[in-house]
Amino acid sequence: MSEDPRHPEPPAEPPADLGSLRRRLTAFAAARSWQPYHTPKNLAAALSVEASELLEIFQWLTPEESARVMTDEAAAARVRDEVADVLAYLLQFCEVLGIDPAAALSAKIDRNERRFPVPGEHPAEERNPSHRHSPE
Repeated sequence: MSEDPRHPEPPAEPPADLGSLRRRLTAFAAARSWQPYHTPKNLAAALSVEASELLEIFQWLTPEESARVMTDEAAAARVRDEVADVLAYLLQFCEVLGIDPAAALSAKIDRNERRFPVPGEHPAEERNPSHRHSPE
């Protein structure tokens, strides 16, 4: 917050929705003629690389240190940048393949709710502990 009344801070921008972010990324790439390189294979590879760069930040941290990573401004900035890179490539990947990422996630949550019911709601689930793992 600016304390100098002669130089007020500009108002904060409202959070962007996924659709507007996808359009901005598409325009950004188009302005630079990058579309030929934005194939599903290349975008999936770039997404993997960026996810690995996010993982690298946490690689040797203890669980406790990793939980506090956002308290160090330099580390927090790196985390935010890598999250942005991962999201950017994921949104571009979805754009190229015509996937609505919010709809895909919603459908996946629906499937996981059926696959992994709340313990005790379905007696058959209690007899089959192999269904107690992370969603795939």
